[in-house]
Amino acid sequence: MTEEKQVIGVDLGGTAIKFGRFLADGTCLESFSILTPKPATPEDVINAIAITVNKINQNNNTVALGIGMPGATDAQGRIAKVAINLDGWHDVPLADELEEKTGLKTIICNDANCAGLGEAWLGAGKNYQDLILLTLGTGVGGAVILDGKLFIGHKGAGGELGLVTFNPNGHPCNSGNKGSFEQHASATAIYRDTGKKSSEWGKLAQKNDPTALQFWRDYGKILGTGLATYIYIFTPEAILIGGGVSASAEYFLPSAWEEVEKRVLPSSREGLKLLVAQLGNNAGIVGAAKLAWQLSEKI
Repeated sequence: MTEEKQVIGVDLGGTAIKFGRFLADGTCLESFSILTPKPATPEDVINAIAITVNKINQNNNTVALGIGMPGATDAQGRIAKVAINLDGWHDVPLADELEEKTGLKTIICNDANCAGLGEAWLGAGKNYQDLILLTLGTGVGGAVILDGKLFIGHKGAGGELGLVTFNPNGHPCNSGNKGSFEQHASATAIYRDTGKKSSEWGKLAQKNDPTALQFWRDYGKILGTGLATYIYIFTPEAILIGGGVSASAEYFLPSAWEEVEKRVLPSSREGLKLLVAQLGNNAGIVGAAKLAWQLSEKI
């Protein structure tokens, strides 16, 4: 095992917990996952993470621990305010608990923000200082990177791109909103409105099915309309599209870009790139590791 200093990035999900060991240059030394405890209570999840981290860190060359989790955290990266699909997670002092059990300085962050940091560090966004990651999956998540730094707002809840109102009279959203962007652009919305999964539409498009090709063109228009709002607010250099729906990006990005051109002034989209995210399911642990390296520099 290498004696170089390293960090551990963790992606906490409802089904699995992913772990990765990373060097400062982004080299991944090892990655694997364990099943998330059932029920996924704070005590059981914290113990599972701590036991695994302590096994990984037997040589004591880990300098920090980063955790990406499915829900809101405080702005300081200490408290898990709520966790989607996990049991009993409300204002859990996750960083404190893990520091006590592992001896490692720990920082936590929303998983979509971690994915954005990961793409900005080692993925499709590595050549840009101002970018947006939009994850099109069960819901629509997002991350905003401005001047190379993650934007989270003064309370840690900024950058909830999927919850922005898209249609004031649209479908109810779990957030309490109506017609949020994720109610129109998520994989869940696709299945609700068409009776087919995005993967099914993708397979049909690969066979040049006219209905599927038209479906993706229409989807691209929806996506482009939503992106226009973000572009006017953040004027990013690049927008990265990730999540399961992005597997069919070749069929909807052209019409999405056409919609952006119609709706956004050239001065607000000058040089803008619309790209597919590169890191896939590893984006979370990569971003969590980047957080850990940033934390280690402050120690």
